[in-house]
Amino acid sequence: MSKRYYTLSVFTENKIGLLNRITAMFTRQHINIESIAASESEIDGIHRYTIVVFEDKNAVQKLVKQIEKQVEVLKAFHHEEEETVFQEIALYKLPSKTMNKAGFMEELIRNHNVRLLSVEEAFMVLEKTGQRHETQALLNYLQPYGLLEFVRSGRVAVTKPMATLESYL
Repeated sequence: MSKRYYTLSVFTENKIGLLNRITAMFTRQHINIESIAASESEIDGIHRYTIVVFEDKNAVQKLVKQIEKQVEVLKAFHHEEEETVFQEIALYKLPSKTMNKAGFMEELIRNHNVRLLSVEEAFMVLEKTGQRHETQALLNYLQPYGLLEFVRSGRVAVTKPMATLESYL
């Protein structure tokens, strides 16, 4: 089977050390985590890990079954790209003098849908929300302007199928 991107949604109790135990399973299976995000879910007291991997389907299915064996894991799913709606957020810190370049900010806002978060005397912070190729394109564009810092979140995703978590519990 060929490798492709999969998004895993893991619904858990909020217990100390659980994320460590889950990520250890990836290590044992020699599966690299491309991105990970953890947050509360739509149900009070239940947390959600959104984990992206680049792997073949059989390995992902096996991994999801192992994850579900953890006592504190309520349910785990794997989804192909076309089954999810997803985004990432990226922050870019640039020298404030960059703003003085003619048309620079207008181009960022019009062509890259950038949001200006902070303007300080020495630097400014920009935000870009989108898919990885969009945040990467902006990173590549900004590097010649003296990029001071860059950070990108893990993928956050919701599934297209209408089944709710409550229906699985």
